[in-house]
Amino acid sequence: MIRKTENIAVLTLVHQRGKALVNMLNGIATGSTWPQEVLIIFMNEQPLVLDIEYPFSIRSIVLETDTGLNLGAARNLAMRESSVNYNVFLDVDCIPDKDFLETYYNQLENNSDVLYTGRVRYLPAAFDQTENWTNRLEEISAPDPVRHAIKNYPYELFWSLNFGCSKEVFNKIGGFDMQYLGYGAEDTDFAFQARHNGIALQTIDALAFHQYHASYQPPLNHLESICRNANRFFSKWQFWPMQGWIDAFEKAGYVKKADDNLEIRSLPSDEDIMAALKR
Repeated sequence: MIRKTENIAVLTLVHQRGKALVNMLNGIATGSTWPQEVLIIFMNEQPLVLDIEYPFSIRSIVLETDTGLNLGAARNLAMRESSVNYNVFLDVDCIPDKDFLETYYNQLENNSDVLYTGRVRYLPAAFDQTENWTNRLEEISAPDPVRHAIKNYPYELFWSLNFGCSKEVFNKIGGFDMQYLGYGAEDTDFAFQARHNGIALQTIDALAFHQYHASYQPPLNHLESICRNANRFFSKWQFWPMQGWIDAFEKAGYVKKADDNLEIRSLPSDEDIMAALKR
């Protein structure tokens, strides 16, 4: 297959995800279209040394923050540093389908005034032990339980695992609000800012496969940042994000929600957090 290199970049954020990053880069390399560059923001850690040579440029930038992970600041930095106009943000845990980048490029060439979001399927824990997994990702993955039947995601369901836009659109939106720290709500806020600034959101069939990692239901391990970010979000939009998680926290007695404030009443123990681990 002859692959073209187009004027588009893949931007990703990394923190303790070296193996996932290599799988993602290998996926990009087998795509029908190669990016002009892959720009990697390493958050509070040094860049991974790659032993494989790839057929596209890879640039690494380190972002050091003293307040934990600031995903909004990392994404804003990535867009500022990108050398091209069309940019796709892909979560480091995701492996792109072979037509992923070509789909984004064609959509952006057709209309660069839109915020685009792609689709995600979930891989099992042992996917990388599957023989020739690069050609079997769709076969061995499962659809997203919430979004798979929705033709066009509403702004409330936008997520940052898989989206793309031009630099102009990103700047019209205002970039990511860097007041969100740690986990939760910064991507919903970005979508609400897009709507507020008149930017259309369109879902396209740019498919990425999310690599397995342990998660918590509800995410008690992120309770403090979720509550802090939810309060930030409500103060801006008078709307509670992450409602399912907040309800679960409240039902378990960890938080109390008033009309305009979410108050932490107690923190989960290590045992409580481990009990919420979804394997």
